[in-house]
Amino acid sequence: MAKLPAQKTRSGVRESALMISAAQVISRAGEECVMPLLTLDEFFDGNVNEESIAPNQWGYGRPPLDVLAERLRAIERREDVAWVRVQPHPETLDMEELAGEAVAICTTADEAACTAWIEGFEADGVIPGLVDVYRDIPEAPDGTTVWSVVWD
Repeated sequence: MAKLPAQKTRSGVRESALMISAAQVISRAGEECVMPLLTLDEFFDGNVNEESIAPNQWGYGRPPLDVLAERLRAIERREDVAWVRVQPHPETLDMEELAGEAVAICTTADEAACTAWIEGFEADGVIPGLVDVYRDIPEAPDGTTVWSVVWD
């Protein structure tokens, strides 16, 4: 079943399609069990499980999912950012529950700028590259670097 795009209602409030299910992520991982990178909409829209990403920081300073999602969407809208994706945790395959490992930001900005963007995420910082092997990776335009926002 195709995911419907988010729409605005008459009141102007964003009405979101449901997030991708763990079963859909597992299916996209295929026989090779290579997890797909997920769009922000796929991971966050309709997600109410506060422990689905950075669970050790939830309740200890990490913003709620809706705030985290909006901050990441603001980063994605920056002119110096090509894309932002959620890197699913390998436990998604075994637990059959959607879990985020890290967030990938493809940008021309340097480490210091990316670190400033994620202030308040209670993240351990950014590291170059992806934290694991993934599929469904968008093209990284010339001059960009993929930085991963990581939590413990």
